[in-house]
Amino acid sequence: MKDIITVKSEKFLKTYLNNSAPTGWEASGQKLWLEYIKPYIDEHIIDTYGTAVGVINPGKEYKVVIEAHADEISWFVHYITKEGFIYVTRNGGSDHQIAPSKRVNIQTEKGIVKGVFGWPAIHVRSNTNEEAPSLKNLTVDVGCNSKEEVEALGIHVGCVMTYEDEFIIMNNSRYVGRALDNRIGGFMIAEVARLLHERKVELPFSLYVVNAVQEEIGLRGAQMIVERIRPNAAIVTDVCHDTQSPMYKKIDSGDLSMGKGPVLSIGPMIQQNLLKLIVEAANEKKIPFQRQAASRATGTDTDAFAYNTGGVASALISLPMRYMHTTVETVDKVDVEAVIRLIFHSLEKIQNGHDFRYLK
Repeated sequence: MKDIITVKSEKFLKTYLNNSAPTGWEASGQKLWLEYIKPYIDEHIIDTYGTAVGVINPGKEYKVVIEAHADEISWFVHYITKEGFIYVTRNGGSDHQIAPSKRVNIQTEKGIVKGVFGWPAIHVRSNTNEEAPSLKNLTVDVGCNSKEEVEALGIHVGCVMTYEDEFIIMNNSRYVGRALDNRIGGFMIAEVARLLHERKVELPFSLYVVNAVQEEIGLRGAQMIVERIRPNAAIVTDVCHDTQSPMYKKIDSGDLSMGKGPVLSIGPMIQQNLLKLIVEAANEKKIPFQRQAASRATGTDTDAFAYNTGGVASALISLPMRYMHTTVETVDKVDVEAVIRLIFHSLEKIQNGHDFRYLK
């Protein structure tokens, strides 16, 4: 399974990542995702809050989920001054320190309005005790001179905005952009569905390919959809930190690296028999992988599946990433392909009625 990412699939990835789909406003991205995956699935589900699910081999009693989340961090319009400047508040874990000089797209009922996070010039800032960016001093400029002019553009308190930065491929090997956390996960599970279809793999169970909403504000989409599907097992994919770049402390964050394969989490929320199956798949197919300890919780949708509906056998396969929650999130194509392969081969090992219980 070499070079499993095709020109067509990479073109989709670019379109999917460049689309703005913040937490709570994922619909446009979900539409793109469904259009891409529809040829590879038998039917689909869309729940009330926008989680999209492609179903392969529907109607079976035994149900398996592969899952990622579709939303990206963003900002809300919080307060508009009489001079026409906009103060913001977070939608998810947006980083205030990267905001100065960034361009933004503000979603309004009249369409996208362009804006910029302004910041005083270096000439007028003190060299000592310099004030750092914070929600108290960051403002967005949309080219207006009054609150009335801003509102005439369709902007009001609660409008959501995302950064304008777009996807690039760096050095022919690394994907860079905003929203790779975790639309790269949505891409990977879609590619698994494509491979199952193209290789005519007949699974003995129903497979639910889940692209969940609202992960960035507390795993909300996963919490909703698990109640609807009530699966027997779930393999979740998200991103984790590459800790090789400067300023990371391996004692705190572990020793993880891009280019060395998927990261498998180990912890109480990870079902150990399902994890063992995934490790066996990796070893059999010679897919390199790394390990990460998860204390109490993974902080990903894995937790929502594991601790709902009486307990779903759940595991997490993570993609190492640099610069998470910035506009230059970076992953290695080698790892992306390895995650796709590992999920694919793990599904091949799951049997109909597979009993993952520790005690039988």
